[in-house]
Amino acid sequence: EELQVISVVGMGGLGKTTLARKVFTDPRIEYEFCNNRAWNYVSQEYNRKEVFLGILSRVTQLTDDMYKMSEERLGEDVRRHLQSHRYLIVLDDVWTKRAWDDLKMAFPNNNNGSRIVLTSRHTDVAVHANPDPDSPPHHLRFLTDDESWELLQKKVFRKGSCPSELEELGKQIAKKCYGLPLAIVVIAGLLLNKDKTRDWWEKVAQSVNSYVAMNPEQCMDILALSYNHLPYHLKACFLYFGVFPEDFEIPVWKLIRLWVAEGFVQVTGDISLEDRAEENLEDLVDMNLVLVATRRSNGRIKTCRVHDMLHDLCLKEAAEDNFFQQIKGFVQIPSLSLTANLDYYRRLCIHSNVLPYISSKPSGPHVRSFLCFALEETNLPREHLSFIPQAFKLLRVLDIRAINFCGFPTEIMQLVHLRYIAVFGDFKVLPAKISDLWNLQTIIVHTKSRNLDIRADIWKMLQLRHLHTNGSNQLHGPPAKTRKNNEDPLVGKNLQTISTTLPESCTENVLARTPNLKKLGIRGKLVTLVDNKGGSSMFDNLSKLDRLATLKLLNDTYPHPPSEAKLPDLPQWYKFPPHLKKLTLSDTFLNWEHMSKLGMLPNLEVLKLKEYAFRGQRWEPLDGGFPLLKILKLGRTDLEHWEASGNHFPRLQCVVLEHCVKLQAIPSGLWDISSLKIMKLHCTNPSAAKSARQIEKQRQEKQQQQSMVSSGPKLIFYPPDL
Repeated sequence: EELQVISVVGMGGLGKTTLARKVFTDPRIEYEFCNNRAWNYVSQEYNRKEVFLGILSRVTQLTDDMYKMSEERLGEDVRRHLQSHRYLIVLDDVWTKRAWDDLKMAFPNNNNGSRIVLTSRHTDVAVHANPDPDSPPHHLRFLTDDESWELLQKKVFRKGSCPSELEELGKQIAKKCYGLPLAIVVIAGLLLNKDKTRDWWEKVAQSVNSYVAMNPEQCMDILALSYNHLPYHLKACFLYFGVFPEDFEIPVWKLIRLWVAEGFVQVTGDISLEDRAEENLEDLVDMNLVLVATRRSNGRIKTCRVHDMLHDLCLKEAAEDNFFQQIKGFVQIPSLSLTANLDYYRRLCIHSNVLPYISSKPSGPHVRSFLCFALEETNLPREHLSFIPQAFKLLRVLDIRAINFCGFPTEIMQLVHLRYIAVFGDFKVLPAKISDLWNLQTIIVHTKSRNLDIRADIWKMLQLRHLHTNGSNQLHGPPAKTRKNNEDPLVGKNLQTISTTLPESCTENVLARTPNLKKLGIRGKLVTLVDNKGGSSMFDNLSKLDRLATLKLLNDTYPHPPSEAKLPDLPQWYKFPPHLKKLTLSDTFLNWEHMSKLGMLPNLEVLKLKEYAFRGQRWEPLDGGFPLLKILKLGRTDLEHWEASGNHFPRLQCVVLEHCVKLQAIPSGLWDISSLKIMKLHCTNPSAAKSARQIEKQRQEKQQQQSMVSSGPKLIFYPPDL
């Protein structure tokens, strides 16, 4: 019952994080520690405040006041939140005894079985955190030659086998990685993406033979092999991971927007810049240079990161090419100027101490990108912002999401070369002048306001591709009389994303100007959208969006509850975008009988029904519906009885049920769907979980009796003993 620190020790690349992650994500562990688990990358140069905020973000809702607290107060707040609960905290990659001493005050010994898992490269740090001789650190060992060869084969050939003519060379390559898993998987990526010829494998074997992986510095040379053999168009993409803080989990949508703005992605054929960038990322993942952190429901990568040794490789290679300048832990010293250093760099990334650094008024005549990744929110006085347009005149990328502005920073209107901008603050208007930035491709605005009025004439911004706002934005079209035909210059042919807009924005004058829109989120009083006046509604305008693949309909009726403004009905299926693949509904309070209209959508693959999207005790789908649906997610609802079979969902692959606390049983017909691979039941009615287990057991017994190969969906329950 005592608080225990469990340490995992080993050199970089040996698998400490992988082992800790296996434990952290185990369903039994998730259940035992419920909502009191937090994972924190501490790293070599850590920020105590960022670690505390990271823990708080996992165990409670962060508030604006928390960002303003001192480190000591935050530590006390962490301790207060953990005091009455059993908790599991992972502190990954702790480098020094001091780091542990700085953090341990936040972890109470509340005698209820709480645990801290600490990973480190240094045994003395692990022993310092837990000096108990009965609980020594777990030292990871190197792989044996046989284990190394087994791992290399799995990574290169997946489920296949190695050709006999390559086996001896393969064993030689694996042996010279000296049992270091990271080196093995990176070399595997090099072998995987080239022709599997004896000449190529001999070349790799000779290169690996010249290094000894037991030495971290020489191990870096092994990792550099893969970088050196990257195609030219992927080298800049890989080095760009170095601009992010170590162990930073990177949203892929943001990474792709940045790559495009930086000019790393070139147009070839009909494929879009974003799709080409995603292919580049997949290539880096296949080469084992980039780790997938999370995936979306459709299998595409949602977030990613790089191993800290590969992050070090990015920094090393970037330094040789003056690829970027990294600022962290900056202390202003009058006799020391960093301005001269920036003369040779194209990118500036600030990881901490944003205000002291900007207050020093740095200047970079050749800097094209100014990026802030500090976790702490910084309130920047207006006088410290005005110098940026003069000091960094050629900026293409400006990501100052870590800086809080009380009003939209109009000074940035002078940066005429901007392609990408991300800002944060308390403002309700995107000013008209921003439309003068005609090179802008991506606008990201995170505001404390619920709504954002877009005064900018985005129809004149012909390069604009993505408009991301957390507040519901109000779009305005130009006067209708200015639109003549498809050749009208006031048509956003490049616009692909409008993340969150009000229903009132969905007029013909607006949506007719977005013919290539791929993603659209609508949040607000959705009755306005579907209200039928004179035989038509604003929803009808969505049917003309031929390229729209993703649509979100979120019924937000603040300050009134959404149940007071529920949707009376859904539009007919042919009024939805014709090529819609992914649909999300929330708080719409529809009746299940209206689901038949969604079942007729010919290309729908993912359907997410979040909080009370539908309401009613019984759902009986119609035969022949949902012809291409692969993923079905049901959120909180009062559904009690559900019938389903292969006639209703012929291609279903994944079913997720969350907080369906009144559902009595899982439809047995789902087991007749041959394509169904996985079923997740999260906090559902225990009787529903019991029915799923009984159906699975009966099916397995029948298959054994008939000597059939066991098949059926994988069942995942949360909590595990549901």
